[in-house]
Amino acid sequence: MSAWRDRAGPWARARMPDGQELDVLVTARTRTRDGRWWYECEAVMPVRHEHPDGRTEPKAAPTRVSVAAEHITPLPGEDYTAVPTEGAVAGRQWLAVRVRGLREEGPWWCVHRRDCWQARGGWSRRRITADEARELLAATRAARVCDVCRPDRALADGP
Repeated sequence: MSAWRDRAGPWARARMPDGQELDVLVTARTRTRDGRWWYECEAVMPVRHEHPDGRTEPKAAPTRVSVAAEHITPLPGEDYTAVPTEGAVAGRQWLAVRVRGLREEGPWWCVHRRDCWQARGGWSRRRITADEARELLAATRAARVCDVCRPDRALADGP
């Protein structure tokens, strides 16, 4: 089991549909179109390994499972901050691109709609929630809005 322990991703406790609990490796979080959150995981399951000479022995192999967020319990000491997250969070998802400043102007963040064709370049980019985009834009010296997709208009309408 140590091979899976060393892989990227934290462990969590998952409750199966029949009520059993199983420790799983969390590989991603996804919000589906109906608004529900799901955890994409790998469960280490027993398998039979057959050698060329016919001998068999038990082994373990990862098996992909999707678990509803309400059936996942974080384990103490595990870090979930690096788990990839897909889907709308607090409304839409936005993109913050770090742009180099000119002359005395330091670097700044440019906030875009996630599908904006202008959201390229920069040396750092990250997806942010609507609330994070509003906070970033409130710090006027730290961020600017894209003048092509104008995220400030949509963000002003609420979540």
